[in-house]
Amino acid sequence: MLGTLQPTPPQRDSMPRGPLFAIGAVLLVVLVGVAGVRLSGTPIRAPDAEAVAQRSLRFEDRRDGSVAVLDARSGQQIESIQGEAGFLRGALRAMARERRKQGLGAEPAFELIARADGRLTLSDPATGERVDLESFGPTNSGVFRRLLTAQGAPAR
Repeated sequence: MLGTLQPTPPQRDSMPRGPLFAIGAVLLVVLVGVAGVRLSGTPIRAPDAEAVAQRSLRFEDRRDGSVAVLDARSGQQIESIQGEAGFLRGALRAMARERRKQGLGAEPAFELIARADGRLTLSDPATGERVDLESFGPTNSGVFRRLLTAQGAPAR
């Protein structure tokens, strides 16, 4: 008959609730575990490989807009960075910002460290800050890598 409507049975969820609760419980356990490790102060970095080369460097801004790179031990200028040099300038700005926060000047040297596993680290012993340069790709880390062996003229 045309006028009679049949009641439709109630629709069930297409996904059973048990697996959803299990997934939620696993996610909660993971979040609590990560928070516990982070709050405990346990270091989460891999230990550094042995240093195979190291150089103490100072960086000075010049009037012409260049950045003079000085060997901190000899005082010799080993390179002059002209132009944009965005990655180098950006990394140095980040390190300088931390020094300003702590009331430190530009006098303490930075340490550039090449490691046995190929990693390259720019470290600031004055603040404890460090940048793992290889994380930014070979072109960007190469800007710093060449400073390990660069030779130059006496500082002006």
